[in-house]
Amino acid sequence: MGGRERTLPLPSILHLISLPRPRYFSEMDRTTEQRTVFRRLHEKGCFVIPNPWDVGSARYLQHLGFKALATTSAGFAFSRGLPDTGAGMVDLMLAHVGEIASAVEIPVNADFQAGFSSTPEGVAANVRRCVATGVAGLSIEDATGDKEKPLYEISHAVERVKAAREAIDSSRAGVLLTARAECHLVGHPKPLEESIARLQAYARAGADVLYAPGLQTKEAIRAVVQAVSPKPINVIVSSNLGLTVSEIAELGARRISVGSALARAAWTGFIRAAEMLARDGVFTGFGGLVSFQELDKLFESSKSQD
Repeated sequence: MGGRERTLPLPSILHLISLPRPRYFSEMDRTTEQRTVFRRLHEKGCFVIPNPWDVGSARYLQHLGFKALATTSAGFAFSRGLPDTGAGMVDLMLAHVGEIASAVEIPVNADFQAGFSSTPEGVAANVRRCVATGVAGLSIEDATGDKEKPLYEISHAVERVKAAREAIDSSRAGVLLTARAECHLVGHPKPLEESIARLQAYARAGADVLYAPGLQTKEAIRAVVQAVSPKPINVIVSSNLGLTVSEIAELGARRISVGSALARAAWTGFIRAAEMLARDGVFTGFGGLVSFQELDKLFESSKSQD
């Protein structure tokens, strides 16, 4: 972009999101605005990007004031009664991502798993389809789904990131690319060292944001932040690590996601209440529930804003 281009400061853009839309405000305008906001969120500070699994949870998280959302492949899969493998789900996932992106006024990042293809060409084709859904960002991981060889060779993984980068750039959409190193999740013998090596390579390949799910300690988070600086990193907290948002921010993380944790929190309440009903014939699992009126009023309000 040229040096003379005028950009609005982030607070001004966020203020625009809260204003009523004029009738001539197009879907393309809204998407462009969300992508601009999302990119600027990664320039400084730290923000929480929680993970809804359906339209209702997305709209509730927006209601709470979060600045951006990210889909969760696991949360979505569980809602469909499926395991989180991604196999044969590209069309379902694209429809889901598009539904979430169009349901809220804040930016949405797509958990796009491994791009639903083993080849760079296939990744590029699917990334172009994902960009077309209106997302502000998307992530590509390096896990193969093969237990015998769980990670793509780093050279091939880099080519996949390059292909995603080129697909985004050719669209001129300004979508943010996150590259993920899955070393901790697949049981690599030296997960931190391998994650850093891969993330550095993905940064050189054009990733905007870097992400190594499975970091459990302050030391590990700090090591990744320092190794890939000045690129922003995403830290996932999907269980109680004993760290607060402010503590993770102080380590240098730019954004914090929660993966399937909120979906599993909902499943936990459902399972406990259902098991009590099935096993004991009691309704004690319904104690302390949010009221029908509260949820109905919330979604009536969000419907009126469509």
